[in-house]
Amino acid sequence: MGLCLPAFPRRSGRFAPSAPQSRPGGPMTGATALHEPVLRWYDANARVLPWREPGAGAWAVMVSEFMLQQTPVNRVLPAYRSWLERWPKPVDLAAAAPGEAVRAWDRLGYPRRALRLHAAAQAIVERHGGEVPDDHAALLALPGVGTYTAAAIASFAFGRRHAVVDTNVRRVLARALTGVAQPTISPTAADQRLAAEALPADEATAARWAVASMELGALICTARTPNCADCPIRAQCAWVCAGSPPYDGPPRRGQTYEGTDRQARGRLLAVLRAASTPVSKDKLDASWPDAVQRERALDGLVADGLVEPLARKRYRLPE
Repeated sequence: MGLCLPAFPRRSGRFAPSAPQSRPGGPMTGATALHEPVLRWYDANARVLPWREPGAGAWAVMVSEFMLQQTPVNRVLPAYRSWLERWPKPVDLAAAAPGEAVRAWDRLGYPRRALRLHAAAQAIVERHGGEVPDDHAALLALPGVGTYTAAAIASFAFGRRHAVVDTNVRRVLARALTGVAQPTISPTAADQRLAAEALPADEATAARWAVASMELGALICTARTPNCADCPIRAQCAWVCAGSPPYDGPPRRGQTYEGTDRQARGRLLAVLRAASTPVSKDKLDASWPDAVQRERALDGLVADGLVEPLARKRYRLPE
């Protein structure tokens, strides 16, 4: 494996970040050693994905980022292609009814994302002449665009220098720079600082690092079975240098779906998506057996703006 030098000194039996080891105007030295091997690995191993194609454009990147939140790539790809065929520009989506966005979202899950993307498209048309803005603050001001999504669009679509911190990036940096098996369950301000400090100083290189470190976490430095043998930074990884100690934090419970309100909401929405006219309450009732849970799910869909109640106990997607 060669020389194994952890990025931080060991504390209390575990690696923990000390004060950032920085150089003037540049990133911490521990992270600097990671840049070149990760970028080389990415150039040789990156997946071919449509939103990474040179001509994809900022709207294509934005659509992918909304869809990829909590949804794996293989499920996103068909919906992504259909979406951009139907709405190739923000103005196309903005002109459609919000219910059509919900219908096209199909089974991607968390359908409020469809309404937020529709609202963002309308804001892009109203505020930015139909073009996705390249300014981070302007992106952050769009409906449904949070810290991560604004940074991702600015970096991936426009090559800007921003820390793009998703679960994969958090895991790579936690292992490589702080020596722990898993990051905290929820993102923290410390995660954001660590990622910002790890950015290359050069803007173009920082944008490539953002996507490369994310890809490394998705393909190699995975949560359950990391492929350390093929990792380009195994010799510099603090976790590997420590002997790959097991995770010793609170239990990490996987999300359940069967029998949940989420599943009930999905069944109700599936009935509405399949209908070209308003749906009667009786037909919705037939889609889920638990009456109490069904009513709760329906009330939630109405409150979230995903379903519109009409007279005579009929319902439809929003128009």
